[in-house]
Amino acid sequence: MPPYRLGAGQRQLWTFPGGLHLPDEKALSNHAPLASAPLPRRLIIPLRQHIGAPAKPVVAVGDRVLKGQLIGEAQGRLSATIHASSSGTVIAIEERPVPHASGMSAPCILIETDDEDAWAELPPPLSARPDPEALRERIRWAGIVGLGGAAFPSSVKLTPAPGIRVRTLILNGAECEPYISCDDRLMRDRPERILQGARLLRDLLGVEACLIAVEDNKPEAILALRQALVTDGDAAGIEIIAIPTLYPSGGEKQLIRILTGQEVPSRGIPAQIGIVCQNIATVAAIADAAFDGKPLISRIVTLTGRGLGQPRNLEVPIGVPIRELIEQAGGLSPRLRRLLIGGPMMGFACDDLDIPVTKAVNCLLALTPDEAPDPGPALACIRCGACAEACPVSLLPQQLYWHARARDLDKVRDYNLFDCIECGCCAVVCPSHIPLVQYYRFAKNECLARDQEKRQAEHARQRHEAKEARLERLEQERKANLRKKKEGLADKAPPPPPGAPVVGALAPAAVAEDPKKAAIAAALKRAAEKKAALASQGLAPKNTENLAPAQQRQVEAAEVRRSELQAAEDAARPRE
Repeated sequence: MPPYRLGAGQRQLWTFPGGLHLPDEKALSNHAPLASAPLPRRLIIPLRQHIGAPAKPVVAVGDRVLKGQLIGEAQGRLSATIHASSSGTVIAIEERPVPHASGMSAPCILIETDDEDAWAELPPPLSARPDPEALRERIRWAGIVGLGGAAFPSSVKLTPAPGIRVRTLILNGAECEPYISCDDRLMRDRPERILQGARLLRDLLGVEACLIAVEDNKPEAILALRQALVTDGDAAGIEIIAIPTLYPSGGEKQLIRILTGQEVPSRGIPAQIGIVCQNIATVAAIADAAFDGKPLISRIVTLTGRGLGQPRNLEVPIGVPIRELIEQAGGLSPRLRRLLIGGPMMGFACDDLDIPVTKAVNCLLALTPDEAPDPGPALACIRCGACAEACPVSLLPQQLYWHARARDLDKVRDYNLFDCIECGCCAVVCPSHIPLVQYYRFAKNECLARDQEKRQAEHARQRHEAKEARLERLEQERKANLRKKKEGLADKAPPPPPGAPVVGALAPAAVAEDPKKAAIAAALKRAAEKKAALASQGLAPKNTENLAPAQQRQVEAAEVRRSELQAAEDAARPRE
């Protein structure tokens, strides 16, 4: 793909295949400065707002918590900490519906706010150029994840693997999906904070260039950033670049292609080619944590669409129910057709107004029938190829559709299903209105489930083999111990006299195999030797010898009775 220039003196840019020019509809919500959403009576804070394992609660029902206090401890490398968004009392820790395309539930901490909004003690600010490990630890403590939607823990992303040299840092301000304007307002209203975060990451990674990419349909944001860069000084290596407005330019791989002309390997990550991408809201949150000691307890959310009374952008505490935000945006229109979490291309339906805002929720979109007309039933694929022309990853959506529909999971892998970014371009241009992305999501989930089954089966096989090996080892040890014991008994036994017959019915081979039999044989041998010794003296062995104590007592009692009977007979006999 040949590069192109926007104008003389401007940075060389590249294009990516496919993509769509869509009506941006950002003017609905980006006209007013940022405002703060009021605190609700109750906060619902999910313990999992990131990829990886849910955080472990460190508070109990009835505890009073303060704003910014740690309430969930990260569990594992890809987990993130959770903090209270306001002060109040923990009233429950239970499963609640959370924002997810499947409508799933997850463990949440419910806090009844006390209207004091009292802060907990926060860590001291870091210096302008902090120690890299101290900054990573602060980011980890603050629970910062990617606020562009991926929710990947930032401390992990900012720790390159050994041997990887990061040369370019890209800050993503493209915000290419229609309607969403939260990043636009952040760049306009808080450009200094973004640049402070950019300098922190520039120094942390030691990059040669820090590129801040903004689509050219946001001239106010570009101007604000450039003015702040001049005012603040220290612009070394930092460049603000306006890129053409084309969906999905905000995709990580597409943005890297536009700015550098490089391709991220299939199923690879940007760090493999020396690049790290961060959303500009994430960068601002990192600066908040470093210089103010604030954990990530709020984010900017776009409330937009003609189905809302007052579209706007609000800074919302994490855990506020969607219902409360709708009231702050003037309520829902009677003409509402669809309510989405996220943008119109990659968002998912919101069917429960009591689900909370999480770190990954950037937009609440209420669409009227004019904005989201009913596409009608899906028709048969006519093989027009429009989907392939629109795909920004150069996939073959039509082939993926056929194989996903047939559940031929090996084939969908062959056609690089997991390179699909689910941008929705193929579904938008499909004249048959086939929900292609839904087929791809289904196929991905099936593949992941199959992989999980294979891993579990392999794990079970390894456990079975380990158990068999352990049992075999124990059997060998038992036999070795038995053999050693037999050898010890054989050493202790006196040698038989020359020509002595085999004792009893126990053959030497049998005696050698069983220590119990060997003991019996030894006893019989001793008895035979004693009998032979008495016979040599002309004596016969008495049957009352070698009696047990109980038997001896019985013999003595019999002797007493016999003596008594003899005395009675003598007394009764007539005297001569």
